Amino acid sequence: MLTMKDIASHVGVSVSSVSLVLSGRGGGRVKPQVAAEIQAVAEELGYVPNQLARSLKTKQSRTIGVVSDRVATVPFSGHMLAGAQQAAWESGFMLMLIDTGGNDDLQTPAVQSLLQRNIESLIVATTFHRLVELPFVPPAMPVVILDGRPNDDVDAVVDFVVPDEESGAYTATKMLVEAGHRRIGFCNVAAYPIASRLRARGYERALLDAGITPDPSLSVVAEDAATALAIEPARRLLERADRPTAVFGFSDQTAMGFYHVARRLGLEIPRDLSLVGFDNQEFVAEALDPGLTTVQLPHREMGEWAVRRALDRLEGRVGSGESTGRLMPCPPVIRNSIGPPPG
Repeated sequence: MLTMKDIASHVGVSVSSVSLVLSGRGGGRVKPQVAAEIQAVAEELGYVPNQLARSLKTKQSRTIGVVSDRVATVPFSGHMLAGAQQAAWESGFMLMLIDTGGNDDLQTPAVQSLLQRNIESLIVATTFHRLVELPFVPPAMPVVILDGRPNDDVDAVVDFVVPDEESGAYTATKMLVEAGHRRIGFCNVAAYPIASRLRARGYERALLDAGITPDPSLSVVAEDAATALAIEPARRLLERADRPTAVFGFSDQTAMGFYHVARRLGLEIPRDLSLVGFDNQEFVAEALDPGLTTVQLPHREMGEWAVRRALDRLEGRVGSGESTGRLMPCPPVIRNSIGPPPG
């Protein structure tokens, strides 16, 4: 690694002169022609300040620690890290990430490792909306949960950001209502209790606001969001003589299961059946034929918000007394899976 001592030796001056020039304090203390030569040599040789040494002196590492369960290894969730990294970079910070691969036993040593590297704040990122057990950190350190909520018994000030699941489901269902559908099915998923509850609430509220009484027999549940697990619930709905004319799927992969069953039954989308998903998984929603209309799970925006909130805490732009929870909107993404009810 190139050091100030190397530059000083190259120019033939003292290390203190190099330090003064490169820190912007050389005016009146270092001859202009010498200062210009120091700057030129530093640029030519590619000098980069030693941030570790600087952080030991200033007590500021300009680093935000991120510990995640599987966010870094799940492509669907990677947009959260992309948004966080961009927001940090724009503010002159960097992210230091440790992904535990879903092993909860690794969380404590991961956080300890980040603290040893003098991080200034911590983001705890999860792959889905859930309650989060917080690791121990110094009381003054800002903590933000990304795509999760703290347990109700947490005393510390902890900010969090999650998707507005209920509003997103309301939007999805409302698109079907506005297309003229009255018999709208819903395929929920059992594996994600918070999202399942909120998306069911949004679905039912959209029906009630349209004057439609929810029919419990039109709601089915899959064990998980995988396409294969949506096949049987889809068959139960679509093989009925009075099948729904439209279905809202808990996820894009859930909706894809309905695509498969509809094709087997000779149903054309959207002529015979309209479908809406949730998440906007690019390798699912765009790849289906016709393309799946869905709502966006705002991963990137959530990542950006988490970093900006941590920086707001660090720089005193928000009060220190209370936690803040942010519901990030889930906007519609229109493709070609919605049509009017069959004649």
